[in-house]
Amino acid sequence: GALYSRKFTIDGEQISLQVQDTPFVSLEDDTDSICCQEQINRSIYWADGFVFVFSITDYESFRVLRPLHQHIRRIHPNANIPLLLMANKGDLLRARQVSSKEGLQLATELGGTYCEVSARESCEGVHEAFQQLCQELSRSSSSCNGEKRRGLHLVRPKSPNMQDLKRRLKQALTSKGKSATTL
Repeated sequence: GALYSRKFTIDGEQISLQVQDTPFVSLEDDTDSICCQEQINRSIYWADGFVFVFSITDYESFRVLRPLHQHIRRIHPNANIPLLLMANKGDLLRARQVSSKEGLQLATELGGTYCEVSARESCEGVHEAFQQLCQELSRSSSSCNGEKRRGLHLVRPKSPNMQDLKRRLKQALTSKGKSATTL
């Protein structure tokens, strides 16, 4: 449940990105309902965009995405929130359990975009995917005529050790970002 923050510039506009890692989302028994902690619901309320990450080597991580999207739609029934479906472990093709076609079909069904990455081999694909999502968010927020998309006044979740998380994220992005395009 860690919260990562980063500021950068896209198309001349200063962007403040907060990524809430939301572990422990699972399917309840053999149903298509999800089980998640209250912290995840709070994160869903304040989120302006979503990145659904699954492993191409774990079909169960893929199977939870549709019910998670339905859960989000119950919280934001009329919102047009950008969604990115990110398939990770693209370097493990021999162990693939989820095809590219299945991933693309689900992204289309959910109204999002799809990409496959290997976070282990290169952070560049992850970087490009987040940059694309941020550009979508920037376009959608500028089309709101300065008004907030929704009138919720909820406190964003706070991490117990924000300084450490900021330092680790900055370190990871800096060390890996030197060989890739920087944000």
